[in-house]
Amino acid sequence: MVRPSGRYRSLRSRKKLAGIAIVAAAALTAAGCGGGTGSSSSNSNLSKMPTNGNTATWAEVSGFTPNYIFPFTDAAHFGTWNISDLQYLLYRPLYWFGNNEQPTVDYDLSLAGPPTFDSTGKVVTVTLKPYKWSNGETVNSDELMFWMNMMKAEKANWGGYVAPYFPDNVVSYKALSPTQFQLTFDKAYNQNWVLYNELSQLYPIPEAWDVTSLGAAAGSGGCNKSVANCAKVYNFLIAQNRDLSGYATSKIWSVVDGPWKLSSFNPNGALTMVPNKSYSGPVKPKLTAFKEEQFASDTAEFNVLKSGPGASNGVQVGYLPYSDVTASTTNPMKAGANPLSSNYTMTPWIGYGINYFPMNFNNPQVGPIIKQLYFRQALAYTVDDNAIIRSVYKGYAYVNTQGVPTLPASSTLAPGLQNDQFPFNTSKARALLVANGWSSTGDPATCVKPGTAAGDCGAGITKGEKLQFQVQYASGSQDLTTIMSALESDAGKAGISLVISAQAGQTITANDIACTPSKATPCKWQMGNWGGGWIYAPDYYPTGEDLFAKGSLANYGSYNDPTNNTLIANTLTAKNPQQAMYTWERYLAKQVPVVFMPQFANPLLEVANNLKGATPPNTFANINPENWYYVK
Repeated sequence: MVRPSGRYRSLRSRKKLAGIAIVAAAALTAAGCGGGTGSSSSNSNLSKMPTNGNTATWAEVSGFTPNYIFPFTDAAHFGTWNISDLQYLLYRPLYWFGNNEQPTVDYDLSLAGPPTFDSTGKVVTVTLKPYKWSNGETVNSDELMFWMNMMKAEKANWGGYVAPYFPDNVVSYKALSPTQFQLTFDKAYNQNWVLYNELSQLYPIPEAWDVTSLGAAAGSGGCNKSVANCAKVYNFLIAQNRDLSGYATSKIWSVVDGPWKLSSFNPNGALTMVPNKSYSGPVKPKLTAFKEEQFASDTAEFNVLKSGPGASNGVQVGYLPYSDVTASTTNPMKAGANPLSSNYTMTPWIGYGINYFPMNFNNPQVGPIIKQLYFRQALAYTVDDNAIIRSVYKGYAYVNTQGVPTLPASSTLAPGLQNDQFPFNTSKARALLVANGWSSTGDPATCVKPGTAAGDCGAGITKGEKLQFQVQYASGSQDLTTIMSALESDAGKAGISLVISAQAGQTITANDIACTPSKATPCKWQMGNWGGGWIYAPDYYPTGEDLFAKGSLANYGSYNDPTNNTLIANTLTAKNPQQAMYTWERYLAKQVPVVFMPQFANPLLEVANNLKGATPPNTFANINPENWYYVK
């Protein structure tokens, strides 16, 4: 899941990290078989009895406003600002992931119990719990039929789609009873992968949405009966989704099964939610209302924090911009000096993700250069990880130059890959370019040896062509501006000209998507940095198919390498999945399919001192304001 600048979320101490081994076979098997502790652990830190009532306001990230309420989210809007900050609060996925600090499934907060597999390993059955929609409808297996039929009909519009996986690898599916739903896969896969990356994509969606007009009777669209009926239902729902000003009063979107309901929504990002009194889950909201506010910049958000949570425009949960950090740390997971300590408690939030920005392999102008491995490796040598960690993030960051998260520490990451795979060295970068046909002077360097032989520039690159690229980055963050300005300068020393410009983060995520050049889709974008990389959701098992496999909609740069695709496929079916993961990870790290950047505590979360339950936060970027409460 795309995570914009400003919010990866997690809280860990180094001691607790030592005991976490996620995603590796043994750890996830235990996670898959064990129950969650969401409802109990969520309230285990109560120092006083919660006080019901009052409102809490959450600061949205500058430049990223919720603007897509339909849970069937397309690639351009497939980000936590829509999914975690809006949709999940209203509409619950089948399984809930992230159990406080643990990156595991939380069955207590899930709509279904643990899945069961038959003896072949191909057939999986899920059993629903007795949840209700706010209109009185029971959450049932026909609603999973509705979702699966929609996926079969509109998979190209699902931001989590990765060919040839879900739903392509599902041979059949059916409702066994109102509470039991069964899927049959084309082969036996790693069962943890099925839970964490396949079943994780399922939502029950209410019969009330299975319509083609506002006046139609619930279910009359027939999508839950036949895939052939789904296109017209999807088109109707997407039209409703585009009407942002009508979200709060919509006959469609007001039917919820989550803990919250919208009471107001402004297209500029400001919204208010109130408790869903029909919520069937174990943790009922204690607040009277939950609000989200948008800010023009990190500076504007910080100024509001300085005024205190009790001010008329006060924010109770916000973030500290790195430019306002007063002291560095040597431990990215431990809070240091907090300039707002009189009113707020600071928590470094480290999510289970990676930080990077994509390059467009299919751009008709610079794509042939990006396809050259030597170029991508040369560019990697111009990223000064240590300077960024020290100077910008004040120590609340760590090296991330591979496709699997460095932290939280786990046996999933191959030994040695937590180190910088391409240590900063602009001279080495320049030498690598010169050895492959580029001029030894100039910014930008030019191709002096066109051709495809060893030492030539490579296929599709002409003589005199310049190493010059247009790079957009998310506006509103001084930290990101500093990083991109430094990268522009350092890359220039190696002969790579990065022409940087700031754009709204949502503009970048909307434009920088996987594309093939055509009249309809010119594929013009070259490089784009939305500022926060990716948090692993709703595919929580970092096997790579989501971001780096051919055909994935989240493979925004259209990177395609046959060896990589084969190695990813091996991770899903290998008898020794850990070794298969290690083999793939080591290969991908040398491939540099994206521009890897240091991962960081995103954000340095600031929570009002009298507001409890907001920490420890969810490692997969979900928020649970139903856990929040005030104490006197």
